[in-house]
Amino acid sequence: MVGLTPKLFLLDGMSLIYRAHFALGKAATTTAQGLKTGAILGFVNTLVALLEKEKPTHLIVAFDGKEKTFRHALFPAYKSHRPVQPEEISIAIPYIKSILEGFGILAITYSGYEADDLLGTLAKKAAVMGCRTYIMSTDKDLAQIVGDNIYLYKPSSYGEKSTILGEKEILAQWEIARPEQVRDILALEGDPSDFIPGIPSIGKKTARKLIKEFDNLENILAHSHMLTGKLKANLIQYADQGILSKELATIRTNVPITLDLEKCHYQGPNKVKLEPIFSLLEFKQLKQRLFGKPNPEKATNQPVGLFDGINPMAKSQENNHSNGHGLDRQPHTTEGQHEQDAYALIETLPACEKLLEKLESATKWAFDIATTGMDPHLADLLGIAFAYQPGTAYYIALPPNKAAAQPFLALLQPLFQRTDVLKVGHNLKNALIVMQRHGLSIAPPLFDTMIAHGLVAADMDHHLTTLSEQYLNHRSYLKPPNRAEKESEGIKNYAGEGADLVLHIYPKIAQALREHKVATLFYRVEMPLVQVLVAMELAGVSIDLPFLATLGSEMEPTTKALKEKIYTLAQTTFNIDSPKQLGVVLFEKLALHTKPMKTKGGQYATGEAILAKLSKVHPIVPLIMEYRTWQKLRSTYVDALPTLLHPIDQRLHATYHQTVVTTGRLSATGPNLQQIPIRTPTGRALRKAFIPHQKGDCLFSADYSQIELRIMAAYAQDTTMIMAFQSDQDIHQITAQKLFKTVIVDQEMRQKAKIANFGIIYGISPFGLSERMEHLSRKEAAELIEAYFEAFPGIKTYIDDSIAHAEANGYVRTLLGRKRFLPDLYASNPTTRGVARRNAINTPIQGSAAEMIKLAMIHIQDWLEKHKLSTKLIIQVHDELVFNVPRSEIADIQHHIPLLMATALPLENVPIKVNWNIGANWLEAHEPIRPTKDPASPE
Repeated sequence: MVGLTPKLFLLDGMSLIYRAHFALGKAATTTAQGLKTGAILGFVNTLVALLEKEKPTHLIVAFDGKEKTFRHALFPAYKSHRPVQPEEISIAIPYIKSILEGFGILAITYSGYEADDLLGTLAKKAAVMGCRTYIMSTDKDLAQIVGDNIYLYKPSSYGEKSTILGEKEILAQWEIARPEQVRDILALEGDPSDFIPGIPSIGKKTARKLIKEFDNLENILAHSHMLTGKLKANLIQYADQGILSKELATIRTNVPITLDLEKCHYQGPNKVKLEPIFSLLEFKQLKQRLFGKPNPEKATNQPVGLFDGINPMAKSQENNHSNGHGLDRQPHTTEGQHEQDAYALIETLPACEKLLEKLESATKWAFDIATTGMDPHLADLLGIAFAYQPGTAYYIALPPNKAAAQPFLALLQPLFQRTDVLKVGHNLKNALIVMQRHGLSIAPPLFDTMIAHGLVAADMDHHLTTLSEQYLNHRSYLKPPNRAEKESEGIKNYAGEGADLVLHIYPKIAQALREHKVATLFYRVEMPLVQVLVAMELAGVSIDLPFLATLGSEMEPTTKALKEKIYTLAQTTFNIDSPKQLGVVLFEKLALHTKPMKTKGGQYATGEAILAKLSKVHPIVPLIMEYRTWQKLRSTYVDALPTLLHPIDQRLHATYHQTVVTTGRLSATGPNLQQIPIRTPTGRALRKAFIPHQKGDCLFSADYSQIELRIMAAYAQDTTMIMAFQSDQDIHQITAQKLFKTVIVDQEMRQKAKIANFGIIYGISPFGLSERMEHLSRKEAAELIEAYFEAFPGIKTYIDDSIAHAEANGYVRTLLGRKRFLPDLYASNPTTRGVARRNAINTPIQGSAAEMIKLAMIHIQDWLEKHKLSTKLIIQVHDELVFNVPRSEIADIQHHIPLLMATALPLENVPIKVNWNIGANWLEAHEPIRPTKDPASPE
């Protein structure tokens, strides 16, 4: 054996586990106990195949450390866009590490470094020691490490054999002269998988061309003056970003670890250690493959607890930075069945009193409710579950008879009114609506895990099961009990686990709020807003049903006439509401476009954007667009609103959402009141259907004036725009005067200036501006944008700074700190990247406007309650608030509400103006808006 060259294999643990998960994770590989084993089986099969084929003499598997690395310190957005680790992988890791131990294979991590750095360091050390080293990974970054005696080993996949890449293959593949130039390529073109930004507009072809000519990134930047056009400009503008990208892409080979060949020498699998694990995982074929058929006389049934690292819940929580609040329940239960003995059912008043005694001493508790349905305005309350200690919960089942349930509710009311106890829940707004309808009011402080998750992970789903997987590595298999189970313990387990999960999640997500620096926003704005929305949704909106019926009748002849005109122009009859039939008429019969777009399903695309571009090509297109508008109004509102009224109070109770729109704007459903068009006569007419609650009341509408432009002016601190707002001038007229260099401004000029003003907020391109303005070429649009920036230089600086900050950090923030990640800033597709850039410009503005009106809603509700007024907030749409006001309160309302709105979130050097009006319906209250003096300015 003397002189034998060691054959060392270095495996990228997480890379291979993820590969196995996506290859086998969806397969039907589940144990009798419900444990999904696809990722584990895939990893072990890959490992065994490697052992049999390559026969390594030495093996090491590297895993990423739990802590953030030096790369996160350099670039906080590094890998921030990656989805939460799938539950199956989190559960698989402890099993895989136990299996590696059974094979006698060394598994390593090192705090502050990634597995790639460990592999790079060990590979360089091994090369010096004379080992023939193979790095087994799917990560392309590791190509930079390849060199003498160091190879990249790519495992087989999808029928392709495994491949070994040496220096020759890497140089050919990347079109470079030295493997380390891989870092320079990645620095130029970026790496979306790791959120490495690179240099904008540089792709694979350009990056390789530049490296061939200039050898490395630093030399390219030093000679950027030799280049031309956009490439030169981007290299100069984003030089620092390029240097940062190279730092992020460089694999460290100086991690302070030692390579002990004796410790990583492979001696074969340990049957005593591996057989019990394989039996537990039901890997029968794998066990036979390694150890042959079992001897029945020697078979034993050893308990799982004998083996260290087998409890997936404990280990997976450790892997997820657990702070000790893991779920105290058995993970090895059949899917759909949990051991819920810790969840107690309470059905008597004495037992309820004993529970309240326990809750009296708690400083916080979580709760979940059980109801007869999903609509909080119709559902009856079945019971309430409480959890104040991890792993236990108590479900109070209310008697179905309302009179019998009343003593329970009376007992609970003082508990919910305590202001010295934190009450934690998930989707609290719905719970609060149900409880308030049943006579239970809840005092702050409150903590809603759904709202909190909306702040720390805006782009994710916010369902409780998602949070459970993300923060606890636990998937709940319990389903809401069906009607037959209402009287069984199924409801106890479901509600009890809901409260238990929320209690476990709370400390983790509260910490996440602090880490993301959005805790102040959460406690100051989002949580107080929950109770404002509860009051607003409970108040509801009254609808004039006779008017709606009349409006529907009046719409019938109009839509019929539009149909006839469309049929005449098409020279055929067809179903206008069918996109498929419409596409055939437009693009085959009338041939309105030579290369029409198609949907994924293969039919012609006929969306609004497509029709808008064709509106001047043929007279049929504007008629179709008008017909669609009428049809949408009729189906979505005129016909639908009467069906949505509450059966008891006959009011509309729309649902407002805080976690749907990533900018922080509220959204509404049931119906979406925010999509009623205000620019069309029919849309305006529809607002007449929204009326006061009772005779003698009126509707009061208060609307922020040009708030997004004002916020942009405050961000940009543009002198010209600020002076226009301070002197209460028409900002669109001022803009027109600047753009067209004239004192006299006609209506067409003002309209163009208005389009430019609001278009700039959304990062409009010359193409987009020319599309919106009639008779304006793309060149003229570009000149107009350039003239705009000359007139308002502060706006240009704001836009450039916003994009630069977003590209450097991966996110943007609003005035109150709401964070929005924009991973598409580094997309190779220019269209996708352009959308992300526009979001970088607009999100701080739109998000800050959302924060302003949310604060206004909170302050107004506090003022109404403090002064015991009967006025109620009933509608929120964009920058407008609508109130139901008794006539006797009009004087107070018209003075205080605009003032509270104008002072909710002051802007630097920019006054806030609020317009308001009063009417017998929403249209009268909204239009025309009564011009007023800025309430925030001195009298």
